[in-house]
Amino acid sequence: MKISKLDTFIVEIPFSDGGKGQGITPTTWHTLENVLVRLEDEQGNVGWGEGFGYFVADATKALIDRLITPLLVGQVVEDIPAWNLQTQLRLHLFGRYGVTMFGISGVDMALWDLKARRAGVPLHRLLGSASRSQVPAYASLVRYGDDAEAPAICEHALAQGFETIKLHEVTLKEVAACRRAVGRATPLATDLNCAWSVAQTRERLPELAELGLAWLEEPIFPPEDYAALASLRGHGVPLSAGENWCTSQQFGHALSLGAVDSIQPSVTKVGGISECLRIAELAAQHHTVVLPHCPYFGPGLLATLHLAAVQPAVPMVEYLYVQPEGWLYDVPALLQGGALGVPGGTGLGLELNMHVFERFRRA
Repeated sequence: MKISKLDTFIVEIPFSDGGKGQGITPTTWHTLENVLVRLEDEQGNVGWGEGFGYFVADATKALIDRLITPLLVGQVVEDIPAWNLQTQLRLHLFGRYGVTMFGISGVDMALWDLKARRAGVPLHRLLGSASRSQVPAYASLVRYGDDAEAPAICEHALAQGFETIKLHEVTLKEVAACRRAVGRATPLATDLNCAWSVAQTRERLPELAELGLAWLEEPIFPPEDYAALASLRGHGVPLSAGENWCTSQQFGHALSLGAVDSIQPSVTKVGGISECLRIAELAAQHHTVVLPHCPYFGPGLLATLHLAAVQPAVPMVEYLYVQPEGWLYDVPALLQGGALGVPGGTGLGLELNMHVFERFRRA
């Protein structure tokens, strides 16, 4: 397929979460920034992708516009994973991780969508053999920092049909309050976003084990300290990480050192669908669970669902438990209780809502 055009857009959609939007990010988090990639081939077919953009949307867009577009437009791409690796090589001077890979991720995704649309098949048909049409999802809450508010949101998510909940709380008091609210039978995890030291984590593991935590996510900084993570395993609390690891190289290193019990590749960050496929192979070799990181509602979520459809070992995917003012795709129609349907249309499987796109587009 010959790429005739590449366009990038930023669509920023406000959301509500029932909280103050403070605690994780440098400034208040109250919008979802979508960096969208639109590819067009010589026949007029269109593919869409998404590069990670929360708080760095303008940088991700600029990276694609300045460095990837000149390499791709006018070129013929048949082997997308090969194109992915070649582009990583061409751009390695600008950083192997961060916005360089966010940009490659979005374009890689759009190439896969375009290829599937040209073939007239759902994306998962190009990725393997789908074993399911629905994927369990867990409710991923924002950080509330309140031992009354967080449990109330947990109860709301359970009432909506979610069976597993992930917090972003960083104190034992709040985690314990949420455990009391959901009961012992509900799987409950928390993502610390690297808030604790190794010593603090080791000291608190017994209490977390007593709370029956399903997994503890990214407890320490830096998140790529694989040896330190490995030293924290085996104390009654499964460890998970990977949303801030990039490419199969970092995942391979982490898996070889036994860093975690489950890995969390993010399709908009690690290098796109091509890298996610490589990471899945590594996880299978190391018998490690894959829990995809996907707190977004654009092409990245749809791509994650197609990947999960062909990876039966993926137990569940992430569903960001917030309410956007508009939906780029009809995600609510995919959500049935605590599961998300795999879109059945061609390519990513759903059509972009252009009214929402134009309403919230800022670049």
